[in-house]
Amino acid sequence: MTASLHLPKYLRRLALLALVLGLPSTAGAAPAPLPRLSLELGGAQGPQQLSASLQILLILTVLSLAPAVVTMLTSFARIVIVLSFTRSALGAQQVPPNSVLVGLALFLTTFTMAPVWTQVNEQALKPYSSNVITYQVAMERAAEPVRAFMFRQVRQSDLELFVGMSRLPRPQGPAEIPTYVLAPAFIISELKTAFIMGFIIFIPFVIVDMVVASTLMSMGMMMMPPMLVSLPCKLLLFVMVDGWHLVTQGLLSSFH
Repeated sequence: MTASLHLPKYLRRLALLALVLGLPSTAGAAPAPLPRLSLELGGAQGPQQLSASLQILLILTVLSLAPAVVTMLTSFARIVIVLSFTRSALGAQQVPPNSVLVGLALFLTTFTMAPVWTQVNEQALKPYSSNVITYQVAMERAAEPVRAFMFRQVRQSDLELFVGMSRLPRPQGPAEIPTYVLAPAFIISELKTAFIMGFIIFIPFVIVDMVVASTLMSMGMMMMPPMLVSLPCKLLLFVMVDGWHLVTQGLLSSFH
C-alpha cells in the first residue's frame, strides 16, 4: 500500500513564494519543482527487510537515549556538578546562569572525551561506513574505548557492589564485566568524585564567611547581613587566584 502526502494548497503557495524570494531571478529559467513526499507502507518481503526495519527502530531508540548517554556515561556529570558547587560556594545563585554552566560543561566534556571519540571513529564508524565490518562488530568496537574510559574512572568498591548485586560469577578481568554492571558503578563513582571536589572548593569560601561574620559581630554590626560583605570578598578572592582557571585545571586533571 502506498500513500502519497501532497502539500496543501496554501503550503504550496508559501513554498513557491519562498523560492521566488530566495532565489535570484533568471530570465527564461524553468520554475523549480515543488517537493513531493511519498510514504510507503507494506509487508516485509523477507527476513532481510524485517531485520533492516528492526535495525532502524533500534537506531531511533538509541538516538532518543543519546542525551542520557552523553550526560551519564561521559565526564559531563562530574564537570557540571563541580561547576554548580563552585557557583554555590561563591554565593551568587544566578551568576553564571545555568545555560553558561551547561555550555561550559559540554565544551569541557568534548575536550575530555575527544580521544575516546577519535578511537570510536577510527575503529568503528569509518570501517562500518566503508562496509568493511558489520553492524554488530562496529558496536563492539565502539563500546571498547568508552568502557576503557569508564574503567579508568570507576572505583573498585562501586564495581564490586554492582557485580555482587548482579549475582554474576566472579569476573577474571574487565572483559567479563557487562556494560549494564559497569555503567551504574561508573555513575556513582562520578558522583562521589564530584562531591569530594565540591567540598574542597567550598572550604576557602566558608572560611571567608566565618571571618566576615566574626568581624561584623566584633564591630557590633549585628544588623548587617554577613552575605552583603562576604560576597564581594569571595568574588575578589576568586578573581585574584584565577578561580575558573584552577577549577578547570583541576577538573581536566582529575580524568588523567
